[in-house]
Amino acid sequence: MSKLLLTALVLTIGWANAQTSKKMKLNAGIITNKLQETKEFYTKVLNFGVVFENDFYLLLHTPKHSAELSFLQPNHPSQNPIFQSPFNGKGVYLTIEVENVDEVYKEIKGKNVAIEIEIRDEPWGDRHFAITDPNGIGIDIVTFTKPEE
Repeated sequence: MSKLLLTALVLTIGWANAQTSKKMKLNAGIITNKLQETKEFYTKVLNFGVVFENDFYLLLHTPKHSAELSFLQPNHPSQNPIFQSPFNGKGVYLTIEVENVDEVYKEIKGKNVAIEIEIRDEPWGDRHFAITDPNGIGIDIVTFTKPEE
């Protein structure tokens, strides 16, 4: 049954990609009043880089440029109403997959960042820990491992 579902998902994604442009890139965005605190957190704690910034917008990239994340100041006059309301601090999380979660854990702990979930192994195959950014976004830092049998 799971092979059938996986096959259907792959075929659906393949069909959806054929119906859209050949290149599609996702950039998640968070609307926040905390642009400077956010920039400091992501650049100093997670080693993200700055792609672009101005007085109301911040675009960051992961260390190897594999993903981007943006932050927008709320109620900015240049933005339409759907991009005005600030994030309320609940209901969003990010997962960052790393090669060696133990190494990243030691590095982040050495920066005196509060650890929300201590490093641990999960029966489904994750070894992970979690922190929270200045906006209340949970960040799960994980290395995928084989599930327990």
